[in-house]
Amino acid sequence: QTCNDPDTSPKSLKDFRCTCKSDGSLNAVGTAATCTLDECLMMPCGSDQTCDDPQQGYASQGDFICSCISDPMIKKTGSSAVCSKDECDTNPCGNDQTCLDPDPSPKSIKDYTCTCISDSSLISTGTAATCSLDECVGDPCGSSQTCNDPDTSYSSQHDYVCSCVNDTSIKKVDGKAVCTKDECLQSPCGVNQTCSDPDPSPKSLKDFVCSCKADPTVSATGTSATCVKDECDSMPCGMNQTCLDPNT
Repeated sequence: QTCNDPDTSPKSLKDFRCTCKSDGSLNAVGTAATCTLDECLMMPCGSDQTCDDPQQGYASQGDFICSCISDPMIKKTGSSAVCSKDECDTNPCGNDQTCLDPDPSPKSIKDYTCTCISDSSLISTGTAATCSLDECVGDPCGSSQTCNDPDTSYSSQHDYVCSCVNDTSIKKVDGKAVCTKDECLQSPCGVNQTCSDPDPSPKSLKDFVCSCKADPTVSATGTSATCVKDECDSMPCGMNQTCLDPNT
């Protein structure tokens, strides 16, 4: 600094002026001027970082450097550096899971852990965990039935419900419902007749139709048809004769 005393008389004390050589606009009367400004004195970097002000001049402000204590290679000029990056801040696990980032440093990526709230044993690292299991995804009921899984948690399995499309009151838990019942499968008509069940639903019974193979016009519903007619049944020969119908 330079010093100038405008009045050197004994009666004029503390009137000297100190002026910074580095910046003539910085001066003080009766005391030394403050020619340096160490911006680090304000602790702009925080407790987890070091601060360095290389110039410490009033003319050079905003040049302080913050460096992470955990990794000095991570630094920033004029403001605090980003020494941590908690990946859980972006909610990568979703609302049905908890998130934990064991190492929030910027260099440690995809190490966060997602844990299902419904079942803490279901955990995934670096991605959301699978907390639900919709058993209907595998189409266990087939195309003729609807599927509903009321509880998709892993702890609740084999609770899906299959319901018949043609009759939603017919349903089954953990398996396909019986939506059809073809009565002809039990061969109610016999070998000499054909069988047809027009409505194979479980609620429609005794509607099968038996038709004679020899004469399809002869049929019966709900029972076997009468395909033979023995003319001797009417006793055309009388009481004292025997009767035989060779073609019945």
